[in-house]
Amino acid sequence: MSHLKARMAATRGFTLIELLVVIAIIGILSSVVLASLNTARQKGADAAIKSNMTNARPQAELYYDSNSNSYASICGDTTAGGVKSVYDEILAAADSAGVPFSGSTNAAGDSSHAVCNDSATAWAAQVPLKATSGTFFCVDSSGQAVQTTATVIKSTGDYSCAP
Repeated sequence: MSHLKARMAATRGFTLIELLVVIAIIGILSSVVLASLNTARQKGADAAIKSNMTNARPQAELYYDSNSNSYASICGDTTAGGVKSVYDEILAAADSAGVPFSGSTNAAGDSSHAVCNDSATAWAAQVPLKATSGTFFCVDSSGQAVQTTATVIKSTGDYSCAP
């Protein structure tokens, strides 16, 4: 009987094949989890972009009232009557999207930039979203806040999110 106990004690443990199979399964599961987390991060970034851009609309109206009923210079880092422009909101949205925003209209039509156009009577801003390539979130002075599949602000004279 003691001979049988000694033999069982010598055969305890895992074989190399068993260890490799367990390591492979853990590797596959971790890659699935990491892929899911990346998608969740992109969706989170899109939510931050939409939130910042939506917050720009009421800020723009406060700026309009404080700037003698004018949207002029609302895309720049300016203040009118103690009220800040929409620059900070659009900059935060651009940071969430991982794209540049210079505060000017020189990037209009370039889908890899955040864009903001302003005039005395209107303004519009657009930022690309992360989760779906080729989609944008656009807000304007008419009250629109829309997700689009095309660049709607293509030139310095575009002040509307309507395609």
